[in-house]
Amino acid sequence: MTYLVLFLGVCFVLGALTVASNPSPYYGVMGLVVGSVAGCGWLVSSGVSFISLALFLVCLEGMLVVFVYSVSLTADPY
Repeated sequence: MTYLVLFLGVCFVLGALTVASNPSPYYGVMGLVVGSVAGCGWLVSSGVSFISLALFLVCLEGMLVVFVYSVSLTADPY
């Protein structure tokens, strides 16, 4: 169990570093997904599964909407 929590913590930090250091939104969103899944897994291992589900649905889906909007703006030639 300790190794799982340590692994999820490392994945969370690496996901956050990927989001912060990547200028491309395509690769940054992968770090966002990895970080949010690892953070929610970390919360599930602590025993707060409802809060984990609420954070996953609200935060990740809200940020993915912003990602889709920014990608559509960069793809538009005008």
